[in-house]
Amino acid sequence: MIKEYIEQNKDRFLNELFDLLRIPSISADKDYAEQVNKTANFVRDRLIEAGAEKVEVCATAGYPIVYGEKIIDPKLPTVLVYGHYDVQPAVPLELWDTPPFEPTIRTTEVHPKGAIFARGSCDDKGQMYMHVKAFELMMKSNTLPCNVKFMIEGEEEVGSTNLGPFCINNKEKLKADVVLISDTSMIALDTPSIDTGLRGLSYVEVEVTGPNRDLHSGVYGGAVANPINVLAKMIASLHDENNHITIPGFYDEVLELTNQERVELNLAPFNIEDFKKDLNIDDVWGEKGFTVLEKTGIRPTLDCNGIWGGYIGEGAKTVLPSKAFAKISMRLVPNQASHKITELFKNHFESIAPAGVKVEVKPHHGGEPVVTPTDSVAYLAAAKAMETTFGKKPIPTRGGGSIPIVALFERELGLKSVLMGFGLDSDALHSPNEHYGLENYYKGIETIPYFFKYFAEMSK
Repeated sequence: MIKEYIEQNKDRFLNELFDLLRIPSISADKDYAEQVNKTANFVRDRLIEAGAEKVEVCATAGYPIVYGEKIIDPKLPTVLVYGHYDVQPAVPLELWDTPPFEPTIRTTEVHPKGAIFARGSCDDKGQMYMHVKAFELMMKSNTLPCNVKFMIEGEEEVGSTNLGPFCINNKEKLKADVVLISDTSMIALDTPSIDTGLRGLSYVEVEVTGPNRDLHSGVYGGAVANPINVLAKMIASLHDENNHITIPGFYDEVLELTNQERVELNLAPFNIEDFKKDLNIDDVWGEKGFTVLEKTGIRPTLDCNGIWGGYIGEGAKTVLPSKAFAKISMRLVPNQASHKITELFKNHFESIAPAGVKVEVKPHHGGEPVVTPTDSVAYLAAAKAMETTFGKKPIPTRGGGSIPIVALFERELGLKSVLMGFGLDSDALHSPNEHYGLENYYKGIETIPYFFKYFAEMSK
């Protein structure tokens, strides 16, 4: 019945997703505020059409949270579905092969049956919308086996600042047994997997100021500290020759895996040559003594996400700039606290600044690392659901990204999460030409009802 319903409605499912993807809901840019709010209303309308009740666009101090529910029996288990409707900025636009908010289907080596190219196609509109359509399927076929609540936010890409207060103020409304999230990836369509851990995040912006104005680089060059040169040296000093982070105390709380745990982690299928080919790189990078799967899953990192200053226009301008800037993110692993790491970074970065410049560190947002259990009813239901639709058991993996709200749900709502994602790491999330496989989209809609079925059965 599930496959038949999807087949009968697959064109509509795709067209609706295209309509959602056409709205540029960029939460990081205030110029798109109207579009972000428009997207919230779109999600509200689709939830109502699918059969949800008490659907509302809940105001926050920032962008709204869309809530809806279907309570068929208060005695039955309740699944809280979380997703987000906001997306990353699409710049640089010139690197997109097709416009980011005009969804296009193209085939790729990884997606020979076609992929949807658009900003948000995988992160997270495509994956979030699978849940709306899976819910519709269960409602139309009268097969919803337990209660469901939806909480779809519009600020995930800017730190979910207002989600915490919303959860604290609506604990009764959000009461559930588990949170179901599809905002992660799996290994491949022929190798399903479920993330059982996520790294935390500390994100900062740094400003280095030298002279009180831009200077002529000939008249002053060599005698006055150049903030760009200084900043580059300071950032470079944050790693040693083994790519080990040099901030004192940075690794003090890192939870080290046992040798057996490391062996099990590396059992996941991984071909380093395919990895390098996909990225068009000659070799991998990172902390010495760890595999790629370990570097991206169980080790902390520090990366410069953006750097600017001085003259970047066309042609030449011989200027010694007054200021230079950088954005830096640190991915954290279990036992590292984001506020503590931010403070360690700030103290260290300010201490290594030479006398010729002033340094300011501005914290942006952060989140805590999490590890989810693999023996819970919810995890076992997700694993059985994926085995049903993919034909093989999913492999438990550690995700390299961060979803700060997972720790928030555990802290404020007392709920564990299941990270049942259907995207692929190669889908160019946050990059130009982001895409999401058609097979992945439909397979998600097919799998989610089985999760509800097995979760309801196993919870008895």
